[in-house]
Amino acid sequence: MRSQDMRRATDPPAADEEQASCTSSEPLLKPDASDGDTSSHTISTWWARSSRRDNDNHTRPKITPDCPRWMTARRDFYYDEKLMRGLKSRCCARLGLGTLIFLGLIQLITVLGGLLIVFVPDGIHRITDKWGQLGHIGQGLSSWPTDFSRGILPIPCHSHNDYWRRVPLYSAIEAGCISVEADVWLFREELYVGHSLASLTPNRTLASLYIDPLVQILEKQNPTTQFHPDGNVSQHGVFDTVPEQSLTLLVDFKTSGSALFPYVLSALEPLRSRGHLTYRNGTQTINRPITVIGTGNTPFSLVDSDLANPHHDIFFDAPLAAMWEGLPGETSTPAPKPESLVYGADIDASLPDGSASEREQQSASGDDMGQGMSGAAQSPDAYTSENSVYASVSFAQAIGHVLYGKLSDSQMNLIRGHIRGAHRRGLKARYWELPFWPIGLRDYVWDVLVKEGVDLLNVDDLKGATKTDWGSKTGWWS
Repeated sequence: MRSQDMRRATDPPAADEEQASCTSSEPLLKPDASDGDTSSHTISTWWARSSRRDNDNHTRPKITPDCPRWMTARRDFYYDEKLMRGLKSRCCARLGLGTLIFLGLIQLITVLGGLLIVFVPDGIHRITDKWGQLGHIGQGLSSWPTDFSRGILPIPCHSHNDYWRRVPLYSAIEAGCISVEADVWLFREELYVGHSLASLTPNRTLASLYIDPLVQILEKQNPTTQFHPDGNVSQHGVFDTVPEQSLTLLVDFKTSGSALFPYVLSALEPLRSRGHLTYRNGTQTINRPITVIGTGNTPFSLVDSDLANPHHDIFFDAPLAAMWEGLPGETSTPAPKPESLVYGADIDASLPDGSASEREQQSASGDDMGQGMSGAAQSPDAYTSENSVYASVSFAQAIGHVLYGKLSDSQMNLIRGHIRGAHRRGLKARYWELPFWPIGLRDYVWDVLVKEGVDLLNVDDLKGATKTDWGSKTGWWS
């Protein structure tokens, strides 16, 4: 019992007793008048008021000498930690605000600098902005006779259904396309341009949309001046950057080929008489600013005839599917894949060399069989650079659907065989009816065809083909 009493005597005083003894030498908060005697304030009241005051101004309360050392340390730690938290919060807020202000100033300076250049240009900008204008440097020097297509670089793309565009012909030239297409219908001895009968109008003719504009463009590109008064110079094409580049006019015969052919031949006379049409002279092809190719129901028999095509300035769009050639040692084409939609020439392409399908035998005597089949020859070797320029086929019919977003090995084999056969005959390979959606799939097919050696990309979206870096895109279709 005595030992227990001794331990009680030596134990530290209870917290309440210690708090009671830790009264401030002077009150932290002045008592209100309603509080009465200050001696009646308990330690808990003092502590609550002291804490409220500290929350307001982070002031540490006074510690009397009677307070035990461990309570003093605990209070110091509590208030120091609270003070540091407040200091850190204020520093972070000020740092964030300062960063935002700094970035805002940089943005403001950038905008003001841009406006300064616009409204107060420097010396070089003042010259380039007003170059060639009246009263400024370069007056009269900003243009030249052949500047119609200044800065336009020709690229191997074909403006499919060009007449659908808001500005036919000119939009394709502006994009750099080296080939345009016109669907032609014969009615009452006039050639109308349109995709269907319902789309034809009296004023949209082959002459008004293509022949007359091309004559005007080429007259501007080949002026008669003091530097060549006799006109004894090489003819310039529509592209000033590459004047020797010929623009192809692909005429798609929509009505009877044999009836339409002489009218197209006659309609080309304004270009022919000025020496603007590419032609064969019997031994070689003479390149000129405009090359005319017949497709659709154009009869090969008339194109290859000296009587029907005496100037030899209308060429043929040969059947690409019939030109498949395997690698050395391969004697026949691969069988069509199940996903391919094949007919006509595509079936012929699946047969060994020297074979002919019933469809091919029928097409030899018909002139309304469609692209590459009207008045067709018995053998694909009949199509050469002497009578043809393009070799084309529908991608959907000859190659088939692109399943799972990627061309199969057999489809790649077909493409390579088509291109190989066309190039051996000196012809340019072209696929029409390419997939156009999804855009990523379209770009993937474009990229594959260009890399495999297709000579002309058949496009409806001129901007997508000529202004977008579609060749670098990757995704689920790659």
